Amino acid sequence: MCNLYYIYTTLLLCLMLCFQPCHSILYPRESETRTIKDLSGKWKFRIDDSPSRHQSFDEKWWNLTLANFPQAIDMPVPASYNDITQNKSIRDFSGWAWYQREFFVTKAWQQDMYVWLRIGSAHYSAIAWINSVQVLTHHGGHLPFESEVSTHLKFGVKNIITIAVNNTLTPNTLPPGTIVYESEDDHYPPGYFVQNIQFDFFNYAGIHRPVKLYTTSKTFVQDISVTTTCDSDFSKCNLKYFVEVHYLANKIKVNSQQHAGQTVKVSLLDTNGNVVTTGDLSSGLLTVSKPNLWWPVGMNESVAYLYTIVVEIFDENSNLIDNYRLPYGIRTIEVTDTKFLINGKQFYFLGFGKHEDWDIRGKGFDWSSVIKDFNMLEWLGGNSFRTSHYPYSEEIMQLCDERGIVVVDECPAVGLDNEENFSDKTLQHHKDVIRELINRDKNHASVVMWSVANEPNSKLPVSEEYFKTIISLTKSLDATRPVTVVCNQPYDKDLASAFVDVVSVNKYLAWYEDSGHTEVIQPKLGYYLSEWYETRHKPVIHMEWGAGTVVGLHRDPAVMFTEEFQEEVMEEHFKVFDSLRKDFLVGEMIWNYADFATAQDRGRVVGNRKGVLTRQRDPKSAAFVLRRRYHALRNQTLS
Repeated sequence: MCNLYYIYTTLLLCLMLCFQPCHSILYPRESETRTIKDLSGKWKFRIDDSPSRHQSFDEKWWNLTLANFPQAIDMPVPASYNDITQNKSIRDFSGWAWYQREFFVTKAWQQDMYVWLRIGSAHYSAIAWINSVQVLTHHGGHLPFESEVSTHLKFGVKNIITIAVNNTLTPNTLPPGTIVYESEDDHYPPGYFVQNIQFDFFNYAGIHRPVKLYTTSKTFVQDISVTTTCDSDFSKCNLKYFVEVHYLANKIKVNSQQHAGQTVKVSLLDTNGNVVTTGDLSSGLLTVSKPNLWWPVGMNESVAYLYTIVVEIFDENSNLIDNYRLPYGIRTIEVTDTKFLINGKQFYFLGFGKHEDWDIRGKGFDWSSVIKDFNMLEWLGGNSFRTSHYPYSEEIMQLCDERGIVVVDECPAVGLDNEENFSDKTLQHHKDVIRELINRDKNHASVVMWSVANEPNSKLPVSEEYFKTIISLTKSLDATRPVTVVCNQPYDKDLASAFVDVVSVNKYLAWYEDSGHTEVIQPKLGYYLSEWYETRHKPVIHMEWGAGTVVGLHRDPAVMFTEEFQEEVMEEHFKVFDSLRKDFLVGEMIWNYADFATAQDRGRVVGNRKGVLTRQRDPKSAAFVLRRRYHALRNQTLS
């Protein structure tokens, strides 16, 4: 048990000793006052595969040069390290993985400014050192974290950054997992253990999103929050804004509306850069008459109009100190007992469950893969997706804003199966994740709903107070968006949906249930969805449904895993959706957009094959069936 002790205590002790409070952090954008240096690229890499997984800390690898280690290899950042090499032990590794690279910082950055280190995400926990000094730590994958590092940099000469990432999952992480040691009495190798997971996708690990340095003035815009309300006819909209400014005076940080003669100016610009309206305080209202609304694709001929909110800080001599530009779409959301409304018009989700799964890059951010996905999404006719089962990159959210794609934004609470997963320890971490997620995505017009969990065991009595607490927190942090829990428990036993605004359900008829029998889909699904509505009297989205398909397999009559069977399952579901979408059904989100990697399992043929696209984004025959439906339904919303 010594090894297990080290894995857990090293992870937890480091995080407790080095914890830095989370704060709202804006996405790094260059401006007249801000500069960015991207540290993405080729790093040196080594795993700590010692029996204790603690050798790297005993030897203080942050003080050493990884390039001198015989076992060190090149590793791209961002990327998941699992599929980059031909080494099975790296693919399946659990424990601390170490990254290191050299970089230079111009002497110009030394002049009266802050320099920030920002890591887009690392799975699951991370510690960062600059020039052997620990500067940053974070617990939880998928979300950004940063620290001010000016005093630890050497300007005009070489610097070294080291980042250690640990993908170990415990019953209280999100998502959860367990480390299981096997006995030597059963002829396992000494110290042999496996990382068990409680979710159906591969536990990709590494530095998944870009690592950047960026500068700000010492008085700077730290955060911006904007919410929209509109008149009933949308002839006028009010944008309520709050700007958090970090002021530095006499080496003391304070936050206030004005300080030491410095002023804040807020401007709203249209797409041509013309000033629409302005505000002169760090909080207030921007009133827009006859606004250009942000519309999802298919709802209006004018799609995804984005204004720009410009925040500027001036000194007492009217010199610009700092400025930040925030793209912002004006739109409203309303949920009735049967409808989901965007800008007062009924919206119907035609979408997908997705994964950030980019072939050999795993969950590593990759622009070519992202743009390809958006082009395929447009080809398929989709208007929405859910970030199953974790937050996606900020760049993806920005593209959704720009292209009019609606997002159900989900936190990584997938696999909450047993009472230990609902402990106070998990709850506190879940709260932290919700805060970080909302802080990051609150200003995205594309984000229309928060999903606080996927397929939890919500019939357990302990889950009721748990989800009441989490959903209450979510609504207190953002009262402008509805909240959901994606549920697969029976409608008469689930305890979480009492607190949601929209009922989201997963059910795989003819696949996991009544396998192969598509003839039962219509009667069973119609009854199931109707009972959910009668139980909760809230709009319903069928969030997951589908069938696995291996490209090139054909049978007539259709059988499971053939392309014909996937089409047949789809057609039977469509008949039910058409009978209910004018009543209480507000969306259909097929599982899945594309095939994705999972842990090895006798029920999986090199991953989950439920995608309408292959993992390489080639369409299966079902993609053409879905495309015809989605384009036809989306076009109906224009009339």
